[in-house]
Amino acid sequence: MTIEAIIFDKDGTLFDFAATWVSWAEGFLLRATDGDRARAARIGHAIGFDLEAREFSPESIVIAGTPVEVTEVLAPHFPEMSREELFRMLNEEAEIAPQAEAVPLAAFLEQLKGFGLRLGVATNDAESPALAHLDEAGVRGMFDFIAGCDSGHGAKPAPGQLLAFAKQIGVAPERIVMVGDSTHDLFAGRAAGMKTIGVLTGMAVEGDLAPHADVVLPDIGHIPAWLGR
Repeated sequence: MTIEAIIFDKDGTLFDFAATWVSWAEGFLLRATDGDRARAARIGHAIGFDLEAREFSPESIVIAGTPVEVTEVLAPHFPEMSREELFRMLNEEAEIAPQAEAVPLAAFLEQLKGFGLRLGVATNDAESPALAHLDEAGVRGMFDFIAGCDSGHGAKPAPGQLLAFAKQIGVAPERIVMVGDSTHDLFAGRAAGMKTIGVLTGMAVEGDLAPHADVVLPDIGHIPAWLGR
């Protein structure tokens, strides 16, 4: 079967998860608690983040959850803030979180486009920070489709974003590959009828991803070899 398109998850796939979201969690928690580290540390545990160790647990809601889901978990800990204020602060901090590319993205994506592949992004992050991150990396224009959890196609593990990509570019799902670092990504890919690639630049290990992936690769840079290009 010829592959004509690839749709990528963003965090943990195009960008290294820990390098980006540890800074986000630390920045958000300290801002939201007015610098009270003890309170920030306590609240961090609610989202599976250890402030002092600067690391996430593998079960953290942040890894595959949407900003709305993270807001719902955090809301009881911030009675002084409305959910709307909390959601806005989460997204503001996400937009300015430093991004660490999993591989040099511009060169990698140019290579894929040179193969004639159409490219998309499907993230459970909100659309605004997703666009900001891709702009910062200078690669937004390389994608034919970019969808966040609030773009009108739902969120993973449901396949709505992926099917919207297939429809927009006019390519059958079975000729598209979904690439992601979490089981949410792979479940969405399978539900959409796509091939699936797991990558290890997120928090999941190979054993988590392998049952739901056609292949598990160290990072996206290994995709051209897998394609036989």
